[in-house]
Formats: sequence, C-alpha cells, structure tokens
Amino acid sequence: MSKPLDRITLLETFVRIADSGSISAAAKELDLSQPSVSRQLAELEDRLSTQLMRRTTHSLALTETGKELLADARQLISRWDDLEEKHLSSKNEIRGKLKIVAPIALGQLYLAKIAWQFQLEHPLVSLSWQLEDDQIRFSEVGCDCWIKVGPVSDDTLVVRELGKVERLLVASHQFIKTNGMPRNINAAQNLSLVGFDPFEGGAIPLIHKNGQTNMLKPPLKLSTNNIFALKEAAIMGLGIAVMPKWFIEEEIKQGILLDILPKWRAPSLTINLAYLAGKHQSKKLRIFLDTIQQEIRNISGIIV
Repeated sequence: MSKPLDRITLLETFVRIADSGSISAAAKELDLSQPSVSRQLAELEDRLSTQLMRRTTHSLALTETGKELLADARQLISRWDDLEEKHLSSKNEIRGKLKIVAPIALGQLYLAKIAWQFQLEHPLVSLSWQLEDDQIRFSEVGCDCWIKVGPVSDDTLVVRELGKVERLLVASHQFIKTNGMPRNINAAQNLSLVGFDPFEGGAIPLIHKNGQTNMLKPPLKLSTNNIFALKEAAIMGLGIAVMPKWFIEEEIKQGILLDILPKWRAPSLTINLAYLAGKHQSKKLRIFLDTIQQEIRNISGIIV
C-alpha cells in the first residue's frame, strides 16, 4: 500500500488541476501520470469527506465546496512558501513564488522590464506574470499582487496608489489633413471618435490647464477594449482618440499622432497596487512592491 501524501502536496495538486482545467493538463505540468494525479485528488476528497470537483468525460468543474477550498488552499500554500522563505533564506536572500497580475499594455511594455530586473537581482524567486485588464477575484486567481489601471473593486485588499496616467486627445496627421486641426473644443465636437471601452463613451470631460472643464461629445465611430487596436485605429485615421501619454510618446515625437488640444487633458486614470493585508506579506512581496513603487516614477506620462 502506498504511503499517503502530505497535505500540502495534495493541496498543490488540487490547485494545479483547478488552474489548468483538467487532470491530464495538471499531470503534464507536474510531470506525473494522469492516474497519479487522479489518485491525489481522490485522496484529498477522502480526507475532507466531500466532493471537490465534478468530473465528466469532457469537462471538470469545481463544486461549491471546491471553490471555497481553492481560495483557502492558495492562502495556505502561500503561507507555507513564506515559512520556507523565512527559515531557509539568509537575511540577504529571498526565494519562493510570486504571482503578479498586471494591466496588458503597461504590463507588457514597461512593468515587465521592472519585474525581469527584479528577478535578475533575486534569482531564487520564481515569478508568474499574468496580464489582465478586467476585474479579477483576487482569492480565486491566487495572486500576490494586482496592478490595476482604474478602481479596484475588492474592499478586502490594501490598495496603494502608484501614480496617475496623463491622457491626451490625439489624431493622426492624415486625419487632421482631411478634417482640419480643431482650434478649440467646439471645433472638435463633430470629429469621429475611436474610444477605449470602458473609459470613453458618449461624453468625455476635458480639463484645461487653468482648471476649466468642458465636455466633448463627438460621434463614436469605433470602440474597443484593446488599447493596441485603439492606437492602430487612430494611426490609420479612423478618428480622434483619448490615449495615455506613456503609450504614444514615441508616435507624438515622430509626428505620427498629434496632440490636437495641447491645453486640454482628459481626466487622469489612477494606477493602483492591491495586495492582502500586512500579516499575509512575505519579504519577497514587500521588496517587489517597493521596487514597483520606485521604478514606475521613471515612466514618462505617469505622474507620481
């Protein structure tokens, strides 16, 4: 008779099955046989005297108990990793896993470089870098840190402001050549807009350098939830667009996109850093949070 596996191993296997969506995928990731992973799941269910997953020929889904356990298992595994870090590491060394969720464009173009440099400086840290613009369920995703442009809708988290995104109203040179450069907001009211969902809709408040506010209500020609697609639409001349300065700085320098109302800006967006309360923080997470806080100030177009 085989020796029962330790509880942490069973929980880690359970989390891996839930994340991968199938027993076979989890077995491949764990470099185990499918029957071995199935036995581990069955053993965990036997120990807890409950069904955690409903298995059919083609699908696998968590039961309600399984969903509750998944959140608890992530926290327990994280705490175990923290214990290993505390007792196995020297005072000047950090190790273990960190899972970060970051916004797609900012995370891909700028924050990833900060994260990679952090990992070069701390080679014993294993980093999971996930890109997501939508709201997440922190406990279900099982991340250590969530970087979000816009509000964080989870009042169980500590939220730290990293900075504010400066946003410009821009258009391509070709669009301006065809439609003319607007001399003021009134002249821009009839220009077609390509909008970033969910931030731009039928009305865009613009703020003058002197503090005056005015409303721009252009016809919406196109909307998208992908900022890369939005920039491409603006460059091709489909319409004016509200864009973050950090994202289009090079296009502005090259004259590909023009700042068409330079004295006006769209309301800035806050970049937030969210994480669990201090008692759940590991040393590696604290160092990572401080690194992001320090390095983000070097990104042009982000006001700290």
